[in-house]
Amino acid sequence: MPVLVVGNLVVGGAGKTPTVIAAVQALRAASHRPGVISRGYGRRLHGTEPRAVGAHDRASEAGDEPLLIARRTGVPVWVGRDRPACAAALCKQHPEVDVLVCDDGLQHQALARQAEWVVFDERGVGNGLLLPAGPLRQPLPDRPSAITRVLYNAPAPSTPLPGWVLERQANHAWPLAAWWAGENAQHVPLQSLRDRPLLAVAGLAAPQKFFAMLRAAGLQIQPLALPDHHPYAELPWAPDTPDVITTEKDAVKLDPMSLPGLRSGTRVWVVPLDLDLPPILVTDLLSLLFPAPDAPGLPSP
Repeated sequence: MPVLVVGNLVVGGAGKTPTVIAAVQALRAASHRPGVISRGYGRRLHGTEPRAVGAHDRASEAGDEPLLIARRTGVPVWVGRDRPACAAALCKQHPEVDVLVCDDGLQHQALARQAEWVVFDERGVGNGLLLPAGPLRQPLPDRPSAITRVLYNAPAPSTPLPGWVLERQANHAWPLAAWWAGENAQHVPLQSLRDRPLLAVAGLAAPQKFFAMLRAAGLQIQPLALPDHHPYAELPWAPDTPDVITTEKDAVKLDPMSLPGLRSGTRVWVVPLDLDLPPILVTDLLSLLFPAPDAPGLPSP
């Protein structure tokens, strides 16, 4: 079973989840049947056995990022501490799956892989030091390996490594109830929210990127940064707040049916973040995962 691992060398959010979603969508567009495995960081672990993620699971049980991936892609998503065991369980339950995408796990060498996507954002490698003195989980290599591609979720490369610059897109906003119901027709252009004051809420490792994107779209926001993987045991805004705008990673923990405060007069808007993968990068990925006999891979940019 060919495996693509999407990960990063630095701690914190560099954009792995949107990259995983984009990779799954590209594989499906190429007529493949992907599945996704993840540890499910932040979930309440009920034993160590792998488990499937349902689109209507709670984030506290499945993990907010795996739940978001399941809702956005509709492909099988499984979580578990042991990634090879998780992969085996998914494949046994879903024999139709012909390729796996591992959400994180770059340092989890027990899982064999045919391709690696290493994601950086504007921070690059920070001070270049390993944890705990710096942000690096492992040293920055002099050059990528033969199966490694470097992706920059940033306007320009932020390390010396050659790689692909991905274009981030945030063009629409959904009412929270419509987003939960999957009613895509109810979205509105992001620019249509310019005429109202918005409380921008983000429980991300790097929330300032979300706030900067909203400001770049011309929105008037008051930012409210929350800890990464914030659980939303209670709503962090006042009941009389007219409009709140947030991310999909936050929205998976804002179930209108289980949080009574969401049925107040506050309008909550959800902004999906999409990444545009260059076609040549997708072609390169397919050549790594499904190589033709004696066919060389494409060169890195």
